[in-house]
Amino acid sequence: MSRKRPTVADLRAMKGKRQLTMLRVLTMEEAEAAERAGVDIVSVPPELVLNPQYRDAAPSLFTMPGDNFYEIGTSDDFLRWAFRLYKAGADAVYCSAGYGTIKRMADDNIPVIGHVGLIPSRATWTGGFKAVGKTADTAMEVFAAVKQLEAAGAIGAEIEVVPVEVAKAISERTSLIMLSMGAGTGCDAQYLFADDILGQNRGHMPRHSKVYRNFAAEYDRLQAERIAAFSEYVADVNSLAYPEDKHIVRMDPAELKLFLDKVGQS
Repeated sequence: MSRKRPTVADLRAMKGKRQLTMLRVLTMEEAEAAERAGVDIVSVPPELVLNPQYRDAAPSLFTMPGDNFYEIGTSDDFLRWAFRLYKAGADAVYCSAGYGTIKRMADDNIPVIGHVGLIPSRATWTGGFKAVGKTADTAMEVFAAVKQLEAAGAIGAEIEVVPVEVAKAISERTSLIMLSMGAGTGCDAQYLFADDILGQNRGHMPRHSKVYRNFAAEYDRLQAERIAAFSEYVADVNSLAYPEDKHIVRMDPAELKLFLDKVGQS
């Protein structure tokens, strides 16, 4: 039985009732896998949702394309960007720009997801890539940001690397759908990157990530096989083992003699 794609109203109605699942996926294959696995929400690159085949692969995923604000531009740019994605089948858009930009989109009925806590594109303001909200004062700053998102008309917010107690208290005091990335189960959804789950990330692994498969090792194995196959091909060409008769087309002997006679006369 196929699943129904949730609406904004559906997600709001589920707030506090169960933990939703959310992934950042980058490819059509990952989106299809998320669909078949029963994931609820995905964050995707804009170009993925603009692909006409996307909704065939992921008909029931609540889909949120997003990019950093400095990749998009001004409020006017954001509005044009959001309308294009919404028309293509996005259910909401992620926006890490200012509250004015979020309000501009919300006023035109575009569902917007904001970001609080550790915001990578603004990490310099909170001391770099580390937890945010570990003191009462900084926790209140996170809460104030959530309330500003509410006032701007956002429907939800990613809350990243905030103490679990703070994230839970905030989630209980806001109408926003709170998407936890390393902020515990007191929020409305758990959010991980597919790259981390699949073990594709060779760099720093965030504390909140969990690896379920080791694709990196498989990629290493495939690369070794790729090099071996290419090396064998080079050796075959050098030794004249390739091409064999089965790889080429031969001419009828009578036609070949006629051709050679004509060539000889030219």
